[in-house]
Amino acid sequence: MAKLLFKLRDVPEDEAHDIRELLTENDIAFYETHAGNWGIAMAAIWLKEEDQFQVASELIEQYQKQRSEQFHNNYRALQSSGQLPTLMDNIRANPLRFAVYIFSIIIIIYFSVIPFINI
Repeated sequence: MAKLLFKLRDVPEDEAHDIRELLTENDIAFYETHAGNWGIAMAAIWLKEEDQFQVASELIEQYQKQRSEQFHNNYRALQSSGQLPTLMDNIRANPLRFAVYIFSIIIIIYFSVIPFINI
């Protein structure tokens, strides 16, 4: 009987591709379901053989630890080299978006507070 191994909702495509390759390289039989046209079905990777679940989940856990360490190392390298974008860098890159966000925040605060001021 099939067993759910890995849900694909909000998973980056490169990670899903790596998981598929990992399972294929280790001769683990699986199939994939998609979210469908409306995105309401469960996109996931399923095992065809339930007895392979332990091995497959350990492989995925190892892969995710390695991926996490890689992203943390990249972040630390960018941070130590000063290449990590700051808030001011983001504002300079897109000042119009920043202005729209600030304006939206002011409008929301105004309409949230005005009923209490008119009392």
